Amino acid sequence: MSEKKYFRQQAPFRVPTTDGKLIEEHIGLASTHTSAYSVAHMVAPPHWSEPHQTPEFDEITIVVRGRKRFEVDGDLIELAAGESLLIKAGARIRYSNPFEEECEYWSICVPAFSPATVNREDA
Repeated sequence: MSEKKYFRQQAPFRVPTTDGKLIEEHIGLASTHTSAYSVAHMVAPPHWSEPHQTPEFDEITIVVRGRKRFEVDGDLIELAAGESLLIKAGARIRYSNPFEEECEYWSICVPAFSPATVNREDA
């Protein structure tokens, strides 16, 4: 019998957080031990932010609902629902949701997101 050529994710890995952000990894190191890429669904609460980071992976963000702010190498970018952004590895980034409403989005990282390669700065 051959191995199936698909994988149906019915129980994504819920990343424990302390800042109110929902992170559900559907494919990636934590959920499926996939290192080539990761796919995560996220909901950032109002007034949420992360410290600056310089990831060693490319990251695509697709906003589904609300707005999200990005500081990328000194440039300020705001995405709204239906918009996407590709940030290349090595850029200095800060993610935030300074707005009054939640921001729901999907994140795809190539290679997969890893705490060891995100390179977060001290808050």
